[in-house]
Amino acid sequence: MMPRTRVNLDIDLVRSFVAIVSLGNFTRAAQGLGVQQSTISLQIRRLEEQIGSKLLERSPQSVALTAEGETFFDYARRMLDLNDEMVSRIQEPAMRGLVRLGAPEDFATRHLPDVLSRFAQAYPQVDLEVTCDLTMNLIERFRKGAFDLALIKRERSIEIPGIRVWREPLVWVTGGLDLRQGVLPLAVSPKPCVYRKRATEALDRAKRSWRVAYTCGSLAGTLAAVRARLGVTVLPKDMVPPDLHVVDGKPMPDLKDTEIAILERDRLPRPAQRLKEFVIKTLS
Repeated sequence: MMPRTRVNLDIDLVRSFVAIVSLGNFTRAAQGLGVQQSTISLQIRRLEEQIGSKLLERSPQSVALTAEGETFFDYARRMLDLNDEMVSRIQEPAMRGLVRLGAPEDFATRHLPDVLSRFAQAYPQVDLEVTCDLTMNLIERFRKGAFDLALIKRERSIEIPGIRVWREPLVWVTGGLDLRQGVLPLAVSPKPCVYRKRATEALDRAKRSWRVAYTCGSLAGTLAAVRARLGVTVLPKDMVPPDLHVVDGKPMPDLKDTEIAILERDRLPRPAQRLKEFVIKTLS
């Protein structure tokens, strides 16, 4: 019997595949990797030819994993983690220091644990100090020198410096309240909260009456209020828990997308520079 031919996967093709699945479509993946969408499409065709299986079901707006794609995705993430960790250990084996990072609580809860875990594996001697707060507070504290890096919710109409690392549609979230009539009760974070501001401005434009029924600085507390039907809230679409209902469109006004940008201090220390690169590479 002839020995089975080995397949040596191209790491760039694997990275493109993971970016597509993580970001939801070819367009976002191409933007995040800084290449043309046609290049991404060609890379996935080459990867599927190498592996000998179809990995993605494509549509104009999104992609879905095939059964083989789901298996491949798990291994692909581990492969990239090992590759990046190995390169980091060889190139910068003794890097030490402290990185102070500020982030909104909801984003930190949903997206940051995996990023920070992978960074800690790549740079085990770098200490991380993560602070969660409302975006406006984070910006103020960043300007006073409290953070090396800050992830902030950014309105596209407001000029705030920084590199965009993530974008997602905002949606209304309810535990089953009737949204079609009466004064709309809101469960929101205290001022100054970007999502609260976006919600009330959208309702005002739609000439819809509203009241703040529940205010809580914690995401867990806000979600508990929504589950108890005390009010509706606003969240990025991929942060909505599966037991709550998404309303994206009528009878509620459009909220458009939200985006997260990363701010960096002047003369960024090397460990903070590496974390910034990690965040951009993982989330963009």
